Amino acid sequence: MRTTRGRLYGIAIAALMWGAALAPSHAEIRVGFINAVTGPASSLGGQYKRGLAAATMQVGSETIKLITLDDQTDTTVAVKDARKLIEDNNIDILFSPPDSPSAFAIVPVARDAKVPLVSLSTAAVPGEDGNWMITISQPLPLMLSADVEDMKKNGVKRLAYIGFGDAWGDAVYSALKPQADAAGIEIVAKESYARADTSVTAQILKVLASHPDAVLTGGSGTPGALPHIALADRGYTGPEYSTHAIINNEFVRVGGAAVEGVIAPTGPMVVADQLADSNPIKKVALDFLALYKKVNNEPSTDAFAAYGYDGWLIIADSAKRALATGAKPGTPEFRVAMRDAMTTTKELVGTHGIYTFHLGQPFGTDERSRVMVKLEKGGWKLLP
Repeated sequence: MRTTRGRLYGIAIAALMWGAALAPSHAEIRVGFINAVTGPASSLGGQYKRGLAAATMQVGSETIKLITLDDQTDTTVAVKDARKLIEDNNIDILFSPPDSPSAFAIVPVARDAKVPLVSLSTAAVPGEDGNWMITISQPLPLMLSADVEDMKKNGVKRLAYIGFGDAWGDAVYSALKPQADAAGIEIVAKESYARADTSVTAQILKVLASHPDAVLTGGSGTPGALPHIALADRGYTGPEYSTHAIINNEFVRVGGAAVEGVIAPTGPMVVADQLADSNPIKKVALDFLALYKKVNNEPSTDAFAAYGYDGWLIIADSAKRALATGAKPGTPEFRVAMRDAMTTTKELVGTHGIYTFHLGQPFGTDERSRVMVKLEKGGWKLLP
């Protein structure tokens, strides 16, 4: 009896093992996210986090696991986080930090480890060095051209600039200068400040001493409001322009009355309800806004949450095509398949644009991804 019972038990165990071997196995797709939970860029980081909360953590039968680390808005910490996510967590894909300096800092880490990188800031590296990354945000030259076009239309001849004294501020000025020159607009002042500064009085005095027809700022998030506050304190009443990096509720809250009237380019999502019904972005953007409100118990009031969501849409679309190759998550083959899928994305409609990517060309947006807005009574209004 004992022998028979043991034999039956052995057969049962063998059957279970055989069944397990035949059953399909599913390895989760691991996405690493280096976010600015603390530090000067945390107002942007909070929005990216809430935007990703609206995403579906599933691609077909595969579960997506999001692993988040805080870089404290510090480039050194960002690099350490990237290595930890790649080496300890075996991620399949990486989301960059929201601030450009940290995003640029982790590009070599992702490239050398052959891990696809989705940049949520405007950080982009073209050519072979950027073959493992794509950038969700619109390129600065595309957005700055909208500012310059509006200035030219309104007769601006003398322009003053003040922006961050880091990679972001430098990138804004570099995109602005040739376009202003081509439009016959002279840049009569160029000033900078640190993200952690609490005063820019000295810089604004120099700006005003140059007698500009308009001022353009190159900041982002909460610190981006500082020059506008200083301009208001000094009685400046001329036109004030900025970039899509200040389309953030904290910028509006901190700036208050001082940022009323600021003009900036942004993605269509910010004014989704003001778009024409024929615009294909409108439906995707409105659907996102409904999801955002459902999961966060509050409406979205900025552009940044939607950048995170668009990045997720591209990852999900790419993952479907990567899985179809037979590559398994957690393997170098799957990382390559994800990179190949991402860089062949074509006409994918998101909340901020319609994305098409090519290998070595990290930006995937065109003129359909920008509109001009003006802050009126605390809300962004679409300009013609």
